[in-house]
Amino acid sequence: MRISVELVPRSQAAIVRDAHFIRERFGWVTMLNIPDLLRFPLRSWDACSVTASIYGPSVPHVRAVDVPPHKPLAMLETILSAGLKEILVVSGDPPHDFGHVAYPQSSVDVIRRFKRECPQLLVYAALDPYRQGIRAECDYVARKIEAGADGFFTQPFFDLRLLEMYAEQLEKQVVFWGLTPIVTEGARAYWETTNKVVLPRSFRPTMEWNREFARDVLRFVKFNDSNAYLMPIRVDLAEYLDGLM
Repeated sequence: MRISVELVPRSQAAIVRDAHFIRERFGWVTMLNIPDLLRFPLRSWDACSVTASIYGPSVPHVRAVDVPPHKPLAMLETILSAGLKEILVVSGDPPHDFGHVAYPQSSVDVIRRFKRECPQLLVYAALDPYRQGIRAECDYVARKIEAGADGFFTQPFFDLRLLEMYAEQLEKQVVFWGLTPIVTEGARAYWETTNKVVLPRSFRPTMEWNREFARDVLRFVKFNDSNAYLMPIRVDLAEYLDGLM
């Protein structure tokens, strides 16, 4: 079982601080994931080149819409020189800044390109359990597998029953099952409205509910010899992670 924790690349100093903190306090965390967020100047692969020397396994996110289709993969040199062995390709939201150039291509296109140009790199794809029906999402998963995806990182789950249904469909795949805490009504509204999340009737926007659900999922993950992906967004790292394992 591998467990990844997502760190937000607000700055190099913040990434260094958080990587040291997790290494020293949470020995059960085996890898770090860093998203590529346009509102911050530090790109994910540059952040991972820093955390790799502190923590080891670090997975940068690559936004497919940011990759020029007819130019070299500019981030590849940084990824390889830092000794990174894994990346996660996501579709990427359209930029709010009209000065930022985006390209009309899918994550399937970029996964295929990375596997063609750098076959030794493990390339993970994203899975979103709420954006469409299970069958449609599994069909999308199949296209990513055909393109060369080595496994999947999922958007957060909030219902173990839904996770179990996806686990049945992906039983032969490497999957990192996503978890994130929702502890405010504002965050709840965001996930329900923007991400189309359907929360179970038992849900409560409290740290206690989210930690108990995370423990349930981690027990499932351990029993099924799978992996987990923790996203402690806008909460204290220690408050969420303490005692989960």
